[in-house]
Amino acid sequence: MTTFRSSSSRLVDVGNGSGGGSGSARVEDAVLSDRAIGDIIRQANSLTADQVEQILNYQRERGVRFGEAAVALGLAKTEDVLWALSQQFHYPYAPDKSRLNPELVVATQPFSFQAEAFRAMRSNLIMRLYKADEARRALAIVSPDQGDGKTFFAANMAVAFSQLGGRTLLIDADMRNPRLHDLFGIENTGAGLSGILSGRTATNVISPVPALPSLFVLPVGTVPPNPLELVERPAFDLLIRELLGKFDYVIVDTPAGSLGTDGPVIAAKCGAALVVARENQSRLDALQDLMDMVNAGAPHVCGVVLNEF
Repeated sequence: MTTFRSSSSRLVDVGNGSGGGSGSARVEDAVLSDRAIGDIIRQANSLTADQVEQILNYQRERGVRFGEAAVALGLAKTEDVLWALSQQFHYPYAPDKSRLNPELVVATQPFSFQAEAFRAMRSNLIMRLYKADEARRALAIVSPDQGDGKTFFAANMAVAFSQLGGRTLLIDADMRNPRLHDLFGIENTGAGLSGILSGRTATNVISPVPALPSLFVLPVGTVPPNPLELVERPAFDLLIRELLGKFDYVIVDTPAGSLGTDGPVIAAKCGAALVVARENQSRLDALQDLMDMVNAGAPHVCGVVLNEF
Protein backbone atom coordinates (compact mmCIF):
# COMPACT_ATOMS: atom_id res chain seq x y z
CA MET A 1 0.00 0.00 0.00
CA THR A 2 1.38 3.38 -1.01
CA THR A 3 0.27 6.52 0.82
CA PHE A 4 0.79 10.15 -0.14
CA ARG A 5 -0.13 12.44 2.74
CA SER A 6 -0.32 16.19 3.03
CA SER A 7 -2.30 18.84 4.86
CA SER A 8 -5.03 18.53 2.22
CA SER A 9 -5.31 14.89 1.18
CA ARG A 10 -3.67 11.53 0.79
CA LEU A 11 -3.80 8.97 -2.01
CA VAL A 12 -4.19 5.33 -1.02
CA ASP A 13 -3.53 2.52 -3.46
CA VAL A 14 -6.45 0.12 -3.90
CA GLY A 15 -5.02 -1.90 -6.76
CA ASN A 16 -6.22 -2.13 -10.35
CA GLY A 17 -9.88 -2.80 -9.63
CA SER A 18 -11.73 -5.25 -11.85
CA GLY A 19 -9.81 -5.11 -14.81
CA GLY A 20 -5.99 26.91 -25.12
CA GLY A 21 -6.20 30.17 -24.19
CA SER A 22 -6.26 32.86 -26.89
CA GLY A 23 -3.47 33.22 -29.43
CA SER A 24 -2.52 36.65 -28.11
CA ALA A 25 -2.13 35.28 -24.58
CA ARG A 26 0.20 32.55 -25.83
CA VAL A 27 2.32 35.04 -27.74
CA GLU A 28 2.51 37.32 -24.69
CA ASP A 29 3.61 34.41 -22.49
CA ALA A 30 6.29 33.44 -25.00
CA VAL A 31 7.59 37.00 -25.12
CA LEU A 32 7.66 37.24 -21.32
CA SER A 33 9.60 33.99 -21.01
CA ASP A 34 12.40 35.34 -23.21
CA ARG A 35 12.82 38.57 -21.23
CA ALA A 36 15.00 39.25 -18.23
CA ILE A 37 13.25 38.83 -14.90
CA GLY A 38 13.99 42.46 -14.09
CA ASP A 39 12.03 43.61 -17.14
CA ILE A 40 9.09 41.41 -16.16
CA ILE A 41 9.05 42.76 -12.60
CA ARG A 42 9.42 46.33 -13.86
CA GLN A 43 6.47 46.04 -16.22
CA ALA A 44 4.24 44.12 -13.79
CA ASN A 45 4.77 46.72 -11.04
CA SER A 46 4.86 49.79 -13.33
CA LEU A 47 8.23 50.83 -11.94
CA THR A 48 9.61 54.20 -13.00
CA ALA A 49 13.11 54.71 -14.37
CA ASP A 50 14.18 56.21 -11.05
CA GLN A 51 12.86 53.21 -9.12
CA VAL A 52 14.65 50.79 -11.45
CA GLU A 53 17.90 52.72 -10.96
CA GLN A 54 17.37 52.57 -7.19
CA ILE A 55 16.98 48.80 -7.40
CA LEU A 56 20.07 48.44 -9.60
CA ASN A 57 22.18 50.48 -7.17
CA TYR A 58 20.99 48.33 -4.25
CA GLN A 59 21.72 45.22 -6.32
CA ARG A 60 25.29 46.33 -7.13
CA GLU A 61 26.08 47.40 -3.60
CA ARG A 62 24.93 44.18 -1.94
CA GLY A 63 25.52 41.64 -4.69
CA VAL A 64 21.93 40.35 -4.73
CA ARG A 65 19.51 39.57 -7.53
CA PHE A 66 17.20 42.16 -9.03
CA GLY A 67 14.11 40.56 -7.49
CA GLU A 68 15.66 40.40 -4.03
CA ALA A 69 16.65 44.06 -4.26
CA ALA A 70 13.15 45.09 -5.39
CA VAL A 71 11.57 43.22 -2.46
CA ALA A 72 14.07 44.64 0.04
CA LEU A 73 13.27 48.18 -1.11
CA GLY A 74 9.53 47.57 -0.91
CA LEU A 75 9.08 48.12 -4.65
CA ALA A 76 7.88 44.57 -5.29
CA LYS A 77 6.48 41.64 -3.33
CA THR A 78 7.88 38.13 -3.07
CA GLU A 79 4.82 36.97 -4.99
CA ASP A 80 5.78 39.30 -7.85
CA VAL A 81 9.22 37.70 -8.09
CA LEU A 82 7.76 34.18 -8.06
CA TRP A 83 5.31 35.18 -10.79
CA ALA A 84 8.15 36.59 -12.91
CA LEU A 85 10.11 33.36 -12.48
CA SER A 86 7.05 31.36 -13.50
CA GLN A 87 6.91 33.27 -16.78
CA GLN A 88 10.53 32.42 -17.55
CA PHE A 89 10.00 28.73 -16.81
CA HIS A 90 6.63 28.41 -18.62
CA TYR A 91 4.76 27.69 -15.38
CA PRO A 92 1.38 29.40 -15.63
CA TYR A 93 -0.67 30.22 -12.57
CA ALA A 94 -3.33 32.78 -11.79
CA PRO A 95 -2.50 36.09 -10.14
CA ASP A 96 -4.66 37.43 -7.31
CA LYS A 97 -6.54 39.69 -9.71
CA SER A 98 -7.92 36.75 -11.71
CA ARG A 99 -11.56 35.69 -11.50
CA LEU A 100 -10.63 32.25 -10.16
CA ASN A 101 -12.04 31.02 -6.87
CA PRO A 102 -9.56 30.75 -3.94
CA GLU A 103 -10.45 27.04 -3.76
CA LEU A 104 -8.24 26.60 -6.83
CA VAL A 105 -5.12 26.44 -4.68
CA VAL A 106 -2.90 25.02 -7.43
CA ALA A 107 -3.66 28.11 -9.53
CA THR A 108 -3.82 30.81 -6.87
CA GLN A 109 -1.31 29.44 -4.32
CA PRO A 110 1.04 27.37 -6.50
CA PHE A 111 3.86 27.27 -3.95
CA SER A 112 1.73 26.13 -1.01
CA PHE A 113 1.83 22.72 0.67
CA GLN A 114 -1.60 21.92 -0.74
CA ALA A 115 -0.47 22.65 -4.29
CA GLU A 116 2.58 20.45 -3.76
CA ALA A 117 0.27 17.63 -2.62
CA PHE A 118 -1.68 17.90 -5.87
CA ARG A 119 1.54 17.80 -7.88
CA ALA A 120 2.57 14.65 -6.02
CA MET A 121 -0.78 13.04 -6.84
CA ARG A 122 -0.43 14.16 -10.47
CA SER A 123 2.90 12.33 -10.68
CA ASN A 124 1.31 9.24 -9.15
CA LEU A 125 -1.57 9.33 -11.63
CA ILE A 126 0.78 9.73 -14.58
CA MET A 127 2.67 6.60 -13.55
CA ARG A 128 -0.53 4.62 -13.03
CA LEU A 129 -2.78 5.89 -15.78
CA TYR A 130 -0.92 7.55 -18.63
CA LYS A 131 1.38 4.81 -19.90
CA ALA A 132 2.66 4.92 -23.48
CA ASP A 133 1.65 1.31 -24.23
CA GLU A 134 -1.94 1.64 -22.97
CA ALA A 135 -5.08 3.12 -24.53
CA ARG A 136 -5.82 6.66 -23.43
CA ARG A 137 -8.56 7.14 -20.85
CA ALA A 138 -10.48 10.00 -19.32
CA LEU A 139 -10.39 10.17 -15.52
CA ALA A 140 -13.69 10.37 -13.64
CA ILE A 141 -13.61 11.78 -10.09
CA VAL A 142 -16.34 10.19 -7.93
CA SER A 143 -17.31 10.40 -4.26
CA PRO A 144 -19.96 8.84 -2.00
CA ASP A 145 -21.58 12.03 -0.70
CA GLN A 146 -21.86 15.77 -1.12
CA GLY A 147 -19.24 17.81 0.71
CA ASP A 148 -16.48 15.24 0.21
CA GLY A 149 -14.38 17.71 -1.78
CA LYS A 150 -14.78 15.96 -5.13
CA THR A 151 -15.17 19.12 -7.21
CA PHE A 152 -12.34 20.80 -5.28
CA PHE A 153 -10.12 17.83 -6.10
CA ALA A 154 -11.15 17.53 -9.77
CA ALA A 155 -10.63 21.24 -10.43
CA ASN A 156 -7.22 21.39 -8.79
CA MET A 157 -6.02 18.21 -10.49
CA ALA A 158 -7.03 19.69 -13.85
CA VAL A 159 -5.03 22.84 -13.08
CA ALA A 160 -2.03 20.70 -12.08
CA PHE A 161 -2.16 18.73 -15.33
CA SER A 162 -2.52 21.91 -17.39
CA GLN A 163 0.71 23.23 -15.87
CA LEU A 164 2.58 20.42 -17.62
CA GLY A 165 1.89 22.27 -20.88
CA GLY A 166 -0.44 19.71 -22.49
CA ARG A 167 -4.02 20.64 -23.39
CA THR A 168 -6.22 19.69 -20.44
CA LEU A 169 -10.02 19.52 -20.48
CA LEU A 170 -12.13 19.57 -17.32
CA ILE A 171 -15.69 18.35 -17.91
CA ASP A 172 -18.49 19.18 -15.50
CA ALA A 173 -20.66 16.07 -15.68
CA ASP A 174 -22.32 16.84 -12.34
CA MET A 175 -25.64 17.68 -13.93
CA ARG A 176 -27.32 17.66 -10.50
CA ASN A 177 -25.23 20.28 -8.69
CA PRO A 178 -22.72 21.90 -11.10
CA ARG A 179 -20.05 24.20 -9.63
CA LEU A 180 -17.09 24.29 -11.99
CA HIS A 181 -18.33 27.36 -13.90
CA ASP A 182 -18.38 29.31 -10.62
CA LEU A 183 -14.88 28.17 -9.63
CA PHE A 184 -13.38 29.26 -12.95
CA GLY A 185 -15.57 32.31 -13.54
CA ILE A 186 -16.89 31.16 -16.91
CA GLU A 187 -20.32 31.43 -18.51
CA ASN A 188 -22.78 28.57 -18.08
CA THR A 189 -25.69 29.95 -20.08
CA GLY A 190 -25.22 27.97 -23.31
CA ALA A 191 -25.98 24.40 -24.28
CA GLY A 192 -22.96 22.87 -22.48
CA LEU A 193 -22.64 19.15 -21.85
CA SER A 194 -26.38 18.70 -21.36
CA GLY A 195 -27.05 20.26 -24.75
CA ILE A 196 -24.56 17.99 -26.50
CA LEU A 197 -25.98 14.83 -24.91
CA SER A 198 -29.59 15.82 -25.58
CA GLY A 199 -28.86 16.20 -29.29
CA ARG A 200 -29.23 19.97 -29.50
CA THR A 201 -26.85 21.85 -31.75
CA ALA A 202 -23.98 23.03 -29.59
CA THR A 203 -21.10 25.25 -30.72
CA ASN A 204 -18.40 26.97 -28.68
CA VAL A 205 -19.36 24.97 -25.59
CA ILE A 206 -15.77 24.53 -24.37
CA SER A 207 -14.40 27.59 -22.62
CA PRO A 208 -10.70 28.44 -22.26
CA VAL A 209 -9.47 29.64 -18.88
CA PRO A 210 -7.65 32.89 -19.75
CA ALA A 211 -5.37 32.82 -16.70
CA LEU A 212 -4.26 29.24 -17.48
CA PRO A 213 -3.52 28.93 -21.22
CA SER A 214 -3.54 25.10 -21.41
CA LEU A 215 -6.77 24.57 -19.46
CA PHE A 216 -10.28 24.33 -20.92
CA VAL A 217 -13.64 23.71 -19.22
CA LEU A 218 -16.81 22.13 -20.61
CA PRO A 219 -19.62 23.31 -18.26
CA VAL A 220 -22.95 21.57 -17.73
CA GLY A 221 -25.05 24.26 -19.37
CA THR A 222 -28.76 23.98 -18.57
CA VAL A 223 -29.36 21.57 -15.68
CA PRO A 224 -31.50 18.77 -17.20
CA PRO A 225 -34.33 16.84 -15.51
CA ASN A 226 -32.84 13.49 -16.61
CA PRO A 227 -29.06 13.54 -15.94
CA LEU A 228 -28.63 9.77 -15.53
CA GLU A 229 -30.40 9.01 -18.80
CA LEU A 230 -28.21 11.52 -20.63
CA VAL A 231 -24.90 10.00 -19.49
CA GLU A 232 -26.16 6.51 -20.29
CA ARG A 233 -26.70 7.43 -23.94
CA PRO A 234 -24.16 6.34 -26.58
CA ALA A 235 -23.57 10.03 -27.29
CA PHE A 236 -21.53 10.28 -24.08
CA ASP A 237 -19.21 7.46 -25.19
CA LEU A 238 -18.73 9.12 -28.57
CA LEU A 239 -18.07 12.49 -26.98
CA ILE A 240 -15.40 11.14 -24.60
CA ARG A 241 -13.71 9.30 -27.48
CA GLU A 242 -13.64 12.45 -29.60
CA LEU A 243 -12.32 14.65 -26.79
CA LEU A 244 -9.52 12.18 -26.00
CA GLY A 245 -8.31 12.78 -29.55
CA LYS A 246 -8.22 16.55 -29.04
CA PHE A 247 -6.84 16.89 -25.50
CA ASP A 248 -3.84 15.42 -23.71
CA TYR A 249 -5.72 15.02 -20.42
CA VAL A 250 -9.47 14.78 -19.78
CA ILE A 251 -10.79 14.96 -16.20
CA VAL A 252 -14.50 14.57 -15.42
CA ASP A 253 -16.34 15.77 -12.33
CA THR A 254 -19.41 13.69 -11.40
CA PRO A 255 -22.39 13.88 -9.01
CA ALA A 256 -22.08 12.48 -5.49
CA GLY A 257 -23.03 8.83 -5.11
CA SER A 258 -25.80 9.74 -2.67
CA LEU A 259 -27.61 11.55 -5.50
CA GLY A 260 -27.71 8.62 -7.92
CA THR A 261 -25.59 6.19 -9.92
CA ASP A 262 -24.34 8.79 -12.39
CA GLY A 263 -20.76 8.61 -11.07
CA PRO A 264 -20.14 4.89 -11.67
CA VAL A 265 -21.83 5.10 -15.10
CA ILE A 266 -19.62 8.03 -16.09
CA ALA A 267 -16.53 6.27 -14.73
CA ALA A 268 -17.25 3.20 -16.85
CA LYS A 269 -17.49 5.32 -19.98
CA CYS A 270 -14.33 7.30 -19.11
CA GLY A 271 -12.28 4.15 -18.57
CA ALA A 272 -10.68 5.23 -15.29
CA ALA A 273 -11.82 6.51 -11.91
CA LEU A 274 -10.47 8.04 -8.73
CA VAL A 275 -12.62 7.99 -5.58
CA VAL A 276 -12.66 10.91 -3.15
CA ALA A 277 -13.81 10.47 0.46
CA ARG A 278 -13.84 12.92 3.39
CA GLU A 279 -11.82 11.89 6.41
CA ASN A 280 -13.91 11.62 9.61
CA GLN A 281 -17.05 12.27 7.58
CA SER A 282 -17.55 9.67 4.84
CA ARG A 283 -19.28 6.48 6.00
CA LEU A 284 -17.40 3.26 5.35
CA ASP A 285 -20.48 1.41 4.08
CA ALA A 286 -21.27 4.18 1.57
CA LEU A 287 -17.66 4.24 0.39
CA GLN A 288 -17.60 0.46 -0.01
CA ASP A 289 -20.87 0.47 -1.97
CA LEU A 290 -19.49 3.14 -4.30
CA MET A 291 -16.21 1.23 -4.75
CA ASP A 292 -18.13 -1.94 -5.65
CA MET A 293 -20.13 -0.12 -8.32
CA VAL A 294 -17.10 1.68 -9.75
CA ASN A 295 -15.01 -1.51 -9.83
CA ALA A 296 -17.81 -3.28 -11.65
CA GLY A 297 -17.72 -0.83 -14.56
CA ALA A 298 -14.44 1.09 -14.79
CA PRO A 299 -11.54 -1.03 -16.06
CA HIS A 300 -8.99 1.04 -14.13
CA VAL A 301 -9.54 2.35 -10.60
CA CYS A 302 -6.55 4.49 -9.60
CA GLY A 303 -7.17 4.74 -5.88
CA VAL A 304 -8.97 6.57 -3.10
CA VAL A 305 -8.21 10.10 -1.91
CA LEU A 306 -8.99 10.80 1.74
CA ASN A 307 -9.60 14.51 1.74
CA GLU A 308 -8.69 16.50 4.83
CA PHE A 309 -9.28 19.98 3.42
